[in-house]
Amino acid sequence: MYDINKVREDFPILSREVYGKPLVYLDNAATTQKPRMVVDAMTEEYYNVNANVHRGVHYLSQQATDLHEAARENVRKFINAEKIEEVIFTRGTTESLNLVASSFSEQFIKEGDEVIVSTMEHHSNIVPWQLQAAKRGIKLSVIPMTDDGQLVIDEYERLFTERTKIVSVAHVSNALGTVNPVAEIIRIAHEHDVPVMIDGAQSAPHFKIDVRELDCDFFAFSGHKMYGPTGIGVLYGKERWLEQMPPYQGGGEMIDRVTFEHTTFERLPFKFEAGTPDYIATHGLSRAIDYIEALGMDNISAHEHELTRYAMEKLSEIEGLQIYGLPLSAPAGTRDAVVSFNLFNPTSSLNTQPSFLNPPLGSDRRRFQSEAEKELSALIHHLDIGTLLDRLGIAVRTGHHCAQPIMDRLGILGTVRASFALYNTKDEIDILAAGIARVAKMF
Repeated sequence: MYDINKVREDFPILSREVYGKPLVYLDNAATTQKPRMVVDAMTEEYYNVNANVHRGVHYLSQQATDLHEAARENVRKFINAEKIEEVIFTRGTTESLNLVASSFSEQFIKEGDEVIVSTMEHHSNIVPWQLQAAKRGIKLSVIPMTDDGQLVIDEYERLFTERTKIVSVAHVSNALGTVNPVAEIIRIAHEHDVPVMIDGAQSAPHFKIDVRELDCDFFAFSGHKMYGPTGIGVLYGKERWLEQMPPYQGGGEMIDRVTFEHTTFERLPFKFEAGTPDYIATHGLSRAIDYIEALGMDNISAHEHELTRYAMEKLSEIEGLQIYGLPLSAPAGTRDAVVSFNLFNPTSSLNTQPSFLNPPLGSDRRRFQSEAEKELSALIHHLDIGTLLDRLGIAVRTGHHCAQPIMDRLGILGTVRASFALYNTKDEIDILAAGIARVAKMF
């Protein structure tokens, strides 16, 4: 295990104050803070190496190209991809998901075909497929979710038909922290000869990813959620799929030869990397990977799992607080680095936990919520909680977390979400718990 105090020294922002209080940053599922070595590496490249990559013959261009392609190799090793040709740089997980939805659909999906997603998806893994549905007349089939935030695998198996062309699911829910059984999801899909896209935005920063062991066909993640810069992401794709898919965008680096009559495209991975890449950010991402691996992903996972367990234990002691998703007793490895909750006023006339917090499986969530207006009056709005916690120096996320179908499924409008990273401490969770208890007394 690493020395948490030394680690925190690597992140200057963690030493600042907010409203006169020490910053407690618990919004890591939205974005993580950056260690000094990442920022310094990017600054150094801007000052001493900055030049456009690939086709330049001069020294700086060649040096920048070497750093850029070294980053690609570092990513390849990080996820254990077989070839560098299978590693495509994008602007983030969202663009990676849009790329697959667009290019895969163009090549392989026709009117009447079906795509399987889940109730647990981030909007970025729903809307791109909806855009393709509107354009091509395809159908979205949805894996249902249980009351405690697990995908119903038996129902998933029944969704497959001869028209199913791809499955696209989240590895970890950004709203609930549920670690989905993606290995099983992939195995079932492959039994039907259907490829699988994995949204790894919330898994790649927290535990080891091996795309070959998973046998996923596509995997997407973002730099900014794993201590790297914003505006850079990765799409892994098996070569056999990427070779058949058309380019997502046109221009610049993805060109082999252009005439007014015909254009030929570059080889992989450049076919999918139009324009000037953010070569500074790729270097920053590579250094972030170096930082993670120096600490050890197993050590990071163990630290964050203990933080999650401790947070659930401490928050469960607060009267009126409801935690969503898997319980504290859930098997190890099924929940990761997120605690999402609501708080209702324990002094209200409501003597029991509001029923809308656990609506019946299969019920109409919006109707159920409407029928629970009296109970809702006891709920302290998640935005109010987040705002008040902010005044105590505690940064959490509030709202639907770009996962409105989850909120609809639970019969709520949103939650407060505390999410953890390699630099968080139990002391910070104690501060969070004390802050929530203080907020509860204000209502």
